[in-house]
Amino acid sequence: MASDAAAGWRPGDPEYRRITFALFLAGLATFALVYCTQPVLPLLAADFDLTPAMATLSLSVTTVSMGVALMIFGPLSDAVGRLTLMRLTLLIAALVAVASAFAPSWGLLLALRAVLGFAVAGLPAVAAAYLREEVSPTWASAATGLYIGGTALGGMSGRLLTGLLSDFFGWRIALGAIGGMGLLIAVLLGLLLPAARRFVATPLHHRELADNARRMLLDRGLVTLYLIGFVSMGGFVAAFNGLAFRLVLPPFSLSVGVASLVFVTYLLGSFSSPLAGRLAVERGYRTVVPLTLVLFGAGIAVTVIDHLAAIVVGVAMITFGFFACHGTVSSWVTARAANKGRGTGMAGAMYLAFYYFGSSVFGAMAGSAWSAAGWPGVAALSGALAVAALLLALSMRGVPPVPDPIAR
Repeated sequence: MASDAAAGWRPGDPEYRRITFALFLAGLATFALVYCTQPVLPLLAADFDLTPAMATLSLSVTTVSMGVALMIFGPLSDAVGRLTLMRLTLLIAALVAVASAFAPSWGLLLALRAVLGFAVAGLPAVAAAYLREEVSPTWASAATGLYIGGTALGGMSGRLLTGLLSDFFGWRIALGAIGGMGLLIAVLLGLLLPAARRFVATPLHHRELADNARRMLLDRGLVTLYLIGFVSMGGFVAAFNGLAFRLVLPPFSLSVGVASLVFVTYLLGSFSSPLAGRLAVERGYRTVVPLTLVLFGAGIAVTVIDHLAAIVVGVAMITFGFFACHGTVSSWVTARAANKGRGTGMAGAMYLAFYYFGSSVFGAMAGSAWSAAGWPGVAALSGALAVAALLLALSMRGVPPVPDPIAR
């Protein structure tokens, strides 16, 4: 028998399977679209006569516009609902991705990447809040972990497919193919997601928005979680931006396609995120998150060894630890925000805005770090950010939890 609306969907319900599968695919498409330019940064630099720091802007402008859009889509979804926003924005983002493959100039390509980032933000802005509302509270963390696992697979497929296709057909056809995949998944998302049952609209009145923003920005625990996203994502993207250049230069001298095979390690992220979500239910967020960040930082240290096998092992550790952290912290934000009252969508959007601003700031800094000091400079930047995230996570042990209002 299907779960009643008050309890939310559970794993035995067909709707639960449809939701988790659809959002797994949507997470895959979203992050394939966002990160597909990362493995071809050296090709963009050569084609448009750019420095490494300038080439990384193809990713940074996308994540900056995502951060801005998240602050809009989060509150908007609290008023108009999650479903239409997720469906429409993913479709628009995929269409823009196809158009970017035909950009004749660097300036136009950057403009299209910025538009893509703004549009694609619609799904991550509200996915965690949608799952928190429609899935049983007992299973919401696991469902969120599965969605984050899809984002990890999307990050891998976007980078891997773009890299491999660019070896044979060039970066333009590679970007167009990723856009085509996004279009297919956008259609499936529209067909699979069931109607919302538990959404309660928050009117878009300025006082209501101000009250939500105040509660979501003045809570010490939420702000700390936002900052964990900011620095951990910054360290993660900085490392992979640097790797895009490191692996195609001596002593490795790999082709872009072969170098992109390192992103197969993202499969570990699709496993580690739901695993960490389940462990968080059993052991608690305050125990699980610091452990994920220790693994993340240790992986960065391993990549300093100038051997391809060591780099692969280090990248695997980075990926496993980062996605376990991200999936758990994302669920933690929505759980804490839900216990504080209305505005869960805004809290999730704020977390992701910090997350993508970190990607933009430190991803761009990685290009400068590479130009100045090579991989040791990039590893120092990423390692320092991993340590900062760990210290923030440990500080959460001194923050009182917010009781569940239903249990009061």
